[in-house]
Amino acid sequence: MKTGIIVYVVGRERTGKDFDVVEAVKDLRIKADRVEAVLSGEDHFDVMDAWWMLTTKGMKKVVCMLAEVVGNSRIVLTGRELRLCG
Repeated sequence: MKTGIIVYVVGRERTGKDFDVVEAVKDLRIKADRVEAVLSGEDHFDVMDAWWMLTTKGMKKVVCMLAEVVGNSRIVLTGRELRLCG
């Protein structure tokens, strides 16, 4: 069963223009077939969009993991996760 992970980045700390969310998520070394990152407050790409994208790419198990930005330089997982399907 293919697994997809949505990393939902929440929190009050803002990211700078030079902050690369994709690279920060790669640094988490999450073991999954596909990983999508979503920033809270984004208007054009949210958790539903990421969920849809993962299911259309063949992911049967989709889990949403909460994370937050620390020190404007990295992302850490909060330990909270929600299984969306599978």
